[in-house]
Amino acid sequence: MDQFKGQPRLPKFAVPKRYDLRLIPDLIACTFTGTVSIDVEIVADTRFIVLNAADLSVNDASVSFTPFISSKAVAAPKVVLFEEDEILVLEFSEILPHGVGVLHLGFNGILNDKMKGFYKSTYEHNGEKKNMAVTQFEPADARKCFPCWDEPACKATFKITLEVPTELVALSNMPIVEEKADGNVKVVSYQESPIMSTYLVAIVVGLFDYVEDHTSDGIKVRVYCEVGKADQGKFALHVGAKTLDLFKEYFAVPYPLPKMDMIAIPDFSAGAMENYGLVTYRETVLLYDEQHSAASNKQRVATVVAHELAHQWFGNLVTMEWWTHLWLNEGFATWVSYLAIDSLFPEWKIWTQFLDESTGGLRLDGLEESHPIEVEVNHAAEIDEIFDAISYMKGASVIRMLQSYLGAEVFERSLAAYVKKHAYSNAKTEDLWSALEEESGEPVNKLMSFWTKQKGYPVVSAKIIDGKLELEQSRFLSSGSPGEGQWIVPVTLCCGSYDMRKSFLLEAKSGVYDLKELLGGSIADGSWIKINVEQAGFYRVKYDDSLAAGLRIATESQSLTSIDRYGILDDSFALCMARQQSLASLLTLISAYKKELDYTVMSNLIAISYKVVKIAADANLELMSEIKQLFIGVFKFAAEKLGWEPKQGESHLDAMLRGEVLTALAAFGHDETLKEAVRRFDAFLADRNTSLLPPDLRGAAFVAVMQRANKSDKSGYESLLRVYRETDLSQEKTRILGSLACCPDLSIVQDALNFVLSDEVRNQDALSGLSGVSWEGREVAWTWLQEKWEYIEETWGSGFLITRFISTVVSPFASFEKAEEVEEFFATRSKPSMARTLKQSIERVHINANWVESIRKEDNLTQLVAQLSSN
Repeated sequence: MDQFKGQPRLPKFAVPKRYDLRLIPDLIACTFTGTVSIDVEIVADTRFIVLNAADLSVNDASVSFTPFISSKAVAAPKVVLFEEDEILVLEFSEILPHGVGVLHLGFNGILNDKMKGFYKSTYEHNGEKKNMAVTQFEPADARKCFPCWDEPACKATFKITLEVPTELVALSNMPIVEEKADGNVKVVSYQESPIMSTYLVAIVVGLFDYVEDHTSDGIKVRVYCEVGKADQGKFALHVGAKTLDLFKEYFAVPYPLPKMDMIAIPDFSAGAMENYGLVTYRETVLLYDEQHSAASNKQRVATVVAHELAHQWFGNLVTMEWWTHLWLNEGFATWVSYLAIDSLFPEWKIWTQFLDESTGGLRLDGLEESHPIEVEVNHAAEIDEIFDAISYMKGASVIRMLQSYLGAEVFERSLAAYVKKHAYSNAKTEDLWSALEEESGEPVNKLMSFWTKQKGYPVVSAKIIDGKLELEQSRFLSSGSPGEGQWIVPVTLCCGSYDMRKSFLLEAKSGVYDLKELLGGSIADGSWIKINVEQAGFYRVKYDDSLAAGLRIATESQSLTSIDRYGILDDSFALCMARQQSLASLLTLISAYKKELDYTVMSNLIAISYKVVKIAADANLELMSEIKQLFIGVFKFAAEKLGWEPKQGESHLDAMLRGEVLTALAAFGHDETLKEAVRRFDAFLADRNTSLLPPDLRGAAFVAVMQRANKSDKSGYESLLRVYRETDLSQEKTRILGSLACCPDLSIVQDALNFVLSDEVRNQDALSGLSGVSWEGREVAWTWLQEKWEYIEETWGSGFLITRFISTVVSPFASFEKAEEVEEFFATRSKPSMARTLKQSIERVHINANWVESIRKEDNLTQLVAQLSSN
């Protein structure tokens, strides 16, 4: 039997075809029992059947295999569960005949509290605490609910039956075909599913309300939520029904199931999960409350719903062959969700906001410890860590780059052909490239393997010498080290206006282009050249001084599109962090954004400002206070333009920008903002429905209150806790948690972190409380993490959330000594599932430390900042 241990994949001598699964959850004892009969095809000589199982007790006496041809059961005298490999090995008394037979197993397990496998979530109904039973199987936890071939390529059909208390709602992937009540228990049977992977099987049992709608071709769509919250499901319902219609057209294949249920789960580790026909969500990304949700909450609900529904085609109908190709699921669903939202809400300018996805990918992929889009996965424990910015954000960005290169129509036709060809089966990255190559005639496989098979991306350096444009590519690393690698780079450039546009591929390390020939005319003096137009390519650009100066002037005069203004800023920030450009030049560029009002550009500028202020604080405290004043000056234009009061009929983007700008001014200690925020917060404390503090402003007010709280006056902190305890809206709770630890006072940071681990905060929400820790509170958070590590590991250690604890607490530091201390602490505590995150976090500390040292060497910075502030 030992020959099956330590293997990344299950042996191929038996293939599952159909599961008949019966489960009986006990919501009071938090246990479950079950039986499964699996139609299995034996395709090679074997006395063994090997499948996945974990955290289950299998009843040895129940195990049998009955070949269809003889209908005589073969017993399995030896049944062994190898916990470490999560496999169940059945040894039979004779060689099994080729062909199909039925494997029968009985088993039982525990409804765990780890938010994976078959688990319990808690909720209140009429003041009484109750349990619901929920599944979360992706990536590899169906095996914790029933023995199965738990690999994406082992697709089969599923016939599910549940035995549950009569008063509860019991949902699964397919509609109910029969419900039989017997006293206070009912047996619920569901239609057999189409062929699908185990990670998409879903079951939810509890008390729920729902709202219902239909798609244009009559598919029933429902949003389920806690009793009493049904109205909050209406927005997601509207988006869901419209999105299913839209994707049916786009992929030219109808939605394959008879119904779509979307359900809000109170305890849920990820954002949402695309289970076929029964999509599970955190409450914060499915429920929208007209009165208490912010514009950013509304947008988040819409994009997450569109992302999950895109998976019904890209992931569920056509599934990646193995986790190496996870990006095919996630990168694609991310990209196509923007397509859907742009169609439903054009006024949101969502493709401009897509830059946040690209930036997320570029930030992580600038690390030595990044990984290629296609990453080798040799053990189930390694899968969780690749649900990251590379698979989602870089994945989506290279798809956008390719679509922009091939053209939207060719791209759409190719996708429809790909989905048709691989429906109800599995695909690899190469299969997608082949479909695109066939339709476009372009060498897509050659072009794209540079972007998916090697990690990292290029920075293209541009300079003009004697009327010639010289371009050179090298791998960009945030550490500033020289990197290995070469790409086929789709270069686009504009000169002086967007009418003068050129595109070509940079295939060599460098290229020299005669500008007159390239642009069909000479360039006017003082004209600008922008490379990577509309940021369509996944790379950065480093301009020489004269090109950079031209772009700075074009930015200030707003001659560039908002997307290009964003790109210039983001590349400059990244180059500054990598010490390839001075902080002085970054701050000089930033001062050109004083009249900026575009939401996405400002949002990124604000994110950059937080980082720059913290790094400056580590370099020189006097410099930090000067830089804060510079940023306050840059943000005041937008703050004054938008004011505190929402305007009648204003745009969704203005509503989001107001909240972010006022939050930044509060965080940087702008006196007027702090006073006004506290005044409005006091009115909100007196009356939760006051018009003085609409949801879009609450985050800013909460941050302002926490700037003033301290050991001797905790009233603001205590007031926020009171609001937290009184609201039942998850989004409000998350907003509060995110602001509690942003206080400069260390004793309050300590209290906030301890509160995060209390029973009052659900395990899924703990990270919201950590993400807001102030610069002053870093050390407190690190000491707290070490002291509480055993508890944290026990509570979150089996899922991906534990990696976020590490990155959130460790990454903000900026000294080599701290990096060493972190390495020492984790030397005996790290596990394979957190190794990658730990290395990335320590690398970030090194990058920060080097950056601080280089800022200390810059001359006259404080004077320059004072000068920029006064201009």
